[in-house]
Amino acid sequence: MNQNPLLSVENLSVEFLSDAGLVRALQNVSFDLQAGQTLGLVGESGSGKSVTALSIMGLLSKTNARITSGKILFQHPQWGRTDLLTLGEEQMGKVRGLYISMIFQEPMTSLNPVKRCGLQVEEALLWHGVAKPKEARKKVLDLFEEVKLPNPARVFRAWPHELSGGQQQRVMIAMAMACNPALLIADEPTTALDAKVQNSILDLMAQLQQRHAMSMIFITHDLGVVSRVASQAAVMLNGRIVEARPVGDLLSNPVHPYTKALIACRPEPGLRPLRLAIVSDFENEDEKSTLIPSEHSAERANRHLSIYSQEPVLRVKGLKTHYVTKRNLFGKALKHFDAVDNLSFDMFRGETLGLVGESGSGKTSLGRTLMRLIDPAAGKIVYQGEDLTKISGRALKNFRRKIQIIFQDPYSSLTPGVQIGKALVEPMRVHSILKNDKERKMKVFGLLELVGLEERLFYRYPHEFSGGQRQRIAIARALVLNPEFIICDEPVSALDVSVQAQVLNLLNDLKRDFGLTYLFISHDLAIVRFMSDRIMVMHNGKMLELQEADQLFINPANEYTRELISYH
Repeated sequence: MNQNPLLSVENLSVEFLSDAGLVRALQNVSFDLQAGQTLGLVGESGSGKSVTALSIMGLLSKTNARITSGKILFQHPQWGRTDLLTLGEEQMGKVRGLYISMIFQEPMTSLNPVKRCGLQVEEALLWHGVAKPKEARKKVLDLFEEVKLPNPARVFRAWPHELSGGQQQRVMIAMAMACNPALLIADEPTTALDAKVQNSILDLMAQLQQRHAMSMIFITHDLGVVSRVASQAAVMLNGRIVEARPVGDLLSNPVHPYTKALIACRPEPGLRPLRLAIVSDFENEDEKSTLIPSEHSAERANRHLSIYSQEPVLRVKGLKTHYVTKRNLFGKALKHFDAVDNLSFDMFRGETLGLVGESGSGKTSLGRTLMRLIDPAAGKIVYQGEDLTKISGRALKNFRRKIQIIFQDPYSSLTPGVQIGKALVEPMRVHSILKNDKERKMKVFGLLELVGLEERLFYRYPHEFSGGQRQRIAIARALVLNPEFIICDEPVSALDVSVQAQVLNLLNDLKRDFGLTYLFISHDLAIVRFMSDRIMVMHNGKMLELQEADQLFINPANEYTRELISYH
């Protein structure tokens, strides 16, 4: 019996040549992966996780990446123990996809948008010669059945944009599994998915791994996900593995301060901290206990009594928002989809109302309707006594000074060719805030400092910032008009866990200091519970329940809510 690991990475070091000089992306990374084992590779953006995966796959850039040391030994069924780094591109092409496959984070960017889904999977089978042309379609349909895609024949004919995010990811999994590889590398395959879909994908991957006796490297920034799928975990920081142990041991008794910080950055069920831990909290272990105060139930009850004894600042009554799905030749609407369906609720000054539900539940449509970025089909939105559905022109412009929105993807909401300072000054100019641009610039300097950024960044462009920095810029932009009410639409879902903690703490600090009211939209119930005073659950455009946050978790009134909670 062969005792060699399926994969051994030995002292792997990788450098990149960038505009800023030489970047050491990996430094002497070593680990073994046994046949049938799943290794969780954990760390934040820039830690070296994806570079490790791309090195194994032989997909590093030929122009600016250089492997300076190490071996990647793979137990090839025909060639025996082989150093993948010694293979040419033609030989590596016979390994990639056939013996080692990879699933990427964004299925929509990985799938060819102008080729039907079934043909893309069929192409992988034919390329490696594992199926003849007459057999390939049947094999693809069987794969779609195995990854639990509804109506495999329809998915075979579908274009990628016609599928949901979860369905696209299942197509990618089917493609990766097509040749029954010995090793599957999954690079953040569930990060962009809501909790219910994420849960189903994780279950699917665990089932496939066991059914095919396949080894897997599962890359993520979330230790909670690793606990679901992996037996071993390696934590990466700055291109090094700082801790590697069985998952249970690592989660129950982390040794390295960075591992402890990653665990503490996530809200824990049942706890009510006033802030989340961040990495720097663990630089001095003796100070940790004083850094994270908790809100006691009596304090929370008194605060809620103060908030909810006043008149609502926002009243929503019978709100409906729909999208036209079919028109006739003359443009007349024939069919529509109800994104928000007869919704009624109140919000109070100084509260954070959490809004949860899976993708397509109507959360974002509600937020944009409240902002009047989408016009409602029916109902009322009464803010401070004024029905927003009946205003336009100057009145609507003035209203938008009071209510602002922070979007999920700050990069796409910033103009690439505009310096961020100018992007922050512009709204003030439009609304005639302050006397001149000199005063506006000084205000922007103050806002940048407020959100934890330096004045000198005023002149930089969006692409020069990290995801966390861009989200801070988006928060600063929401604050430039001195709003009273902010809609936070999935503001941290694309961020690493420690950066999430920083941004969430910042939002809570700003709420306290400026008396803000938040509608906080997310599919992550743990984060919503940490942030919210009350939580509203949406499904298919309707409100299923609205409760005080802790009570909703303790005693959910709806079966759908209980199902959502069970995924966390």
